[in-house]
Amino acid sequence: MSETPGARHPFREAVVDLAAIRANVAALAAQVAPALSMAVVKADAYGHGAVPVARAALEGGADWLGASDLDEAIALRDAGITAPLLAWLHDPGARFAPAIERDVDLGVSSLHQLNEIAQAAASVDRIAAVHLKIDTGLSRNGVAPADWERVVQAAAELVRDGRLRVRGVFSHLANTSPAEDAAQVAAFERALAAASAAGLTPELRHLASTAAALRRPEARFDLVRLGIGIYGVPPFGDGTTAADLGLVPAMTLRGRVAAVRRVDAGTGASYGHAWRAERPTTLALVPLGYADGVPRQASNRAEVWLAGARRPVVGRIAMDQFLVDVGDAPVVVGDEVVLFGDPSSGAPSADDWADAADTIGYEIVTRIGVRVPRRYVGDG
Repeated sequence: MSETPGARHPFREAVVDLAAIRANVAALAAQVAPALSMAVVKADAYGHGAVPVARAALEGGADWLGASDLDEAIALRDAGITAPLLAWLHDPGARFAPAIERDVDLGVSSLHQLNEIAQAAASVDRIAAVHLKIDTGLSRNGVAPADWERVVQAAAELVRDGRLRVRGVFSHLANTSPAEDAAQVAAFERALAAASAAGLTPELRHLASTAAALRRPEARFDLVRLGIGIYGVPPFGDGTTAADLGLVPAMTLRGRVAAVRRVDAGTGASYGHAWRAERPTTLALVPLGYADGVPRQASNRAEVWLAGARRPVVGRIAMDQFLVDVGDAPVVVGDEVVLFGDPSSGAPSADDWADAADTIGYEIVTRIGVRVPRRYVGDG
């Protein structure tokens, strides 16, 4: 393959538009008001970068931040972020005291966790703020309905003893169907009634993530957890686009052509020759692969934006690289290649890659690996 010395770098980068994050949060918060908004920045903000995204989300009007585990939450606090913050998925041996000392609210999914948190709070002479989670049908973490009455009664006793503050009660929808979502809303309301009967008065009741926040107003309650929507990726999987929702994709994954080769008809490309040229054509080498989070399942199915058009990925996507059939287009080493970004620019979207890989847009953006540097724009 021909190569040009000194071709521009980086070979690969994910450009994250913080202005898009701010705008998406503002747009979603306006739609769900008067409910408060929690910007979920778990998993390094779905691959976008937790600290810069958290700051942008707060600037966009988010009232709360959500993290999955204690390490994520503490990292935000250690970065100087003081906004209300909830973490809800805990290791069985979790050390809660450091989070309590940093004013991190804690999700509670069992009586054991409740007692562990109370003991940790006593050890640092603090009152822990907790959100009790009821399993309304997702069958993951959360207190089982059969145990709920016992947990809320224990929580009420700890509140009376001055050891805990129950700030919230929450759950999560499975987004299965309107009927099943409605059944989960009803189950959540029964759980709230039981909490009230035990003497608890949580100020925050939250059930809806982005999908339900947009399409099920009755699930908004006091606060909604905005996850994938703040990154400009639609949550529905039904063909609804970001633009349809008034959102802008925040991440653009791009690289530069590393090499170019002209091949004859019949020439095979990449491992196993799962693709062969039907005519003389030009192949462009892109230096991203499944080590960077580009899904191998999208081989021979995905497209990229290159030389002013969407062009097909051909052959199997390898660990570090893949090939694009550019036909007779005048492509040279160093040309920019956009894997996904804002489709208004002509580029494929994360959902386009998700369709090619038989997955969801959430996975496409979240899986982009650490070898791909993040570059932030739109930070004001």
